[in-house]
Amino acid sequence: MVSNYKQVDRRRVLIARAAVIALFFSNGTVIATWATRIPAIQTKLNLPPGQLGIALLGAAVGALLAMNVAGRISVRFGSALITTLSAIGLCITLPMLAVAPNLLWLSVALVFLGGFNGSMDVTMNLQGAAVEQQYGKPIFNSFHACYSVGALAGAFVGGIFASYNVSPLTHFLLIAILAVIEVLVASRFLLPSSPVSEQAGKAEPHKKKALFARPSGTLIALGAIAFCALISEGAMSDWSAVYLSGTVHSGAGLAAAGFAVFSLCMAIGRGVGDYIAARLGPAFLVCLGGLLAALGLGLGLLFVWTPVVIVGLGLVGLGLAVLFPLVLSAAGRSSTGSAEIAIATVSTCGYVGFLIGPPVIGFVSDRFGLRIGLGFVVFLCLITFLLGRVVGKTPAQKVEVVDAEQAAYPEKV
Repeated sequence: MVSNYKQVDRRRVLIARAAVIALFFSNGTVIATWATRIPAIQTKLNLPPGQLGIALLGAAVGALLAMNVAGRISVRFGSALITTLSAIGLCITLPMLAVAPNLLWLSVALVFLGGFNGSMDVTMNLQGAAVEQQYGKPIFNSFHACYSVGALAGAFVGGIFASYNVSPLTHFLLIAILAVIEVLVASRFLLPSSPVSEQAGKAEPHKKKALFARPSGTLIALGAIAFCALISEGAMSDWSAVYLSGTVHSGAGLAAAGFAVFSLCMAIGRGVGDYIAARLGPAFLVCLGGLLAALGLGLGLLFVWTPVVIVGLGLVGLGLAVLFPLVLSAAGRSSTGSAEIAIATVSTCGYVGFLIGPPVIGFVSDRFGLRIGLGFVVFLCLITFLLGRVVGKTPAQKVEVVDAEQAAYPEKV
């Protein structure tokens, strides 16, 4: 009966929110666990930087292939099932990285790691969008904040294990087992369907969800914001420490501190982003975030002094923190087509930016200097400021959750 699907009670939504938080936390922990032991794997296989870069490219290829596929198959099977399978696959793949005997097998394992991570990224964001729409107010940033917390926890534990020379295989197995348990518990409380308005089902009673859809102008603009935001985030991850140590001559310690300030401010920004979005509106917050990131980075590029640059990186972290979560939330609630495909499309645009941004900045920097290369990021942040209005001036509104089959065939009720 449709009445079984129309209203998810408050307790169910709160539990579903906790389950999605667990998924984001476990995802951040697993990825950070791998990142902290890359040097150990590199040393074990005796890989020069160029060959390691080729192996890491496998993760990018796997993620890009999986993202759109995950969104489309979620239309048929539901994001709850796909995110659970993807999370388990991610955990199983983690120990495989530690036993890879050579570059070829490491690259293959990273393709699977990237694929499961990309699939999980899309589908857990779909779950987040479904929970947010039932919650009735912005909570999407809190999910991404928990990813950041999970990454910090994974990095902290990884640093301890590395300092005590614990083997990567033992480390990865322990984290994988704990993460699988967390995922299996959380999977019991995920929402069974994506948010589908009852009116949509009434308007097109015999129309099933399509696997392919022509993107609207709004979706293209949201993809552009995601692209610019994650290029900027990737640039800060890969080039902020280089800029501090090489151009500003801050020293290795302060260079690392600059990136730590950026990361901490991103986590803080995501933690308070929902509160601010509920009061000022997501469109205003995206515009403000883009402007704040542009001003912070511009400040650090104009005044080549370590304290100013570190403060600027903190502003960049605060500004970029809210952009991608709010854009994904907008894609999930404002698309006239499938929320699964909309979020997958926007995620893919963002991830492409995250991958190509650092190499492009490196190429520009080789020719014109790193300050000019990072100046390109300031330009991208200003683009997000100009496009921010497409996110929508009101937070997500509560909608009914209807089983996909019931929405397509209401006459069966």
